[in-house]
Amino acid sequence: MVHSEAERYMAGNGNAILMKGPLMALSTGDTLPEVTLAILGAEGPEQVSIKDKTAGRKVVIFALPGAFTGTCSTSHVPSFIRTKDDFAAKGVDEVICLSVNDIFVMDAWGKSTGATEAGITMLCDPAAEFTKAMGMEFSAPPVGLIDRSKRYAMVVEDGKIVTLHEEENPGVCDVSGGEALLATL
Repeated sequence: MVHSEAERYMAGNGNAILMKGPLMALSTGDTLPEVTLAILGAEGPEQVSIKDKTAGRKVVIFALPGAFTGTCSTSHVPSFIRTKDDFAAKGVDEVICLSVNDIFVMDAWGKSTGATEAGITMLCDPAAEFTKAMGMEFSAPPVGLIDRSKRYAMVVEDGKIVTLHEEENPGVCDVSGGEALLATL
């Protein structure tokens, strides 16, 4: 993993998208960064160690630019709702949705999409620490997305990335969808 930061601009639909992060994103075989995420629990905000969450377990994590956004709500989350039971049948202990949002937004979004009812864990990365450590952040100021996560999905076993599928464009959900990731197991 390269720790120096690089900034690069990409043109997308006429809008500048700032890609900012390590020169190399984490990839297959790498260990997840030790970062604390958050969730709205029954008693209020709870801190969640990603290291503890994945230790000795097989976990699917899919990350996306933002709750209540188009592709995230109409394609990405529904693809994992459809495949949640199939992942469990393949030995996956938990399916986690991760976004740079606050815990209240993620909680409301999980309920409104049916993800929570389906058993998908809705974790937030409030300060984008996990997203930045993964090398997966981007910003699209024209639409108010600052330091958000690129769209990707991965299979993690005991804290190590086994499979990682990253979309080239945050507005599409092809290789990072539930069906595409399930096909790798």
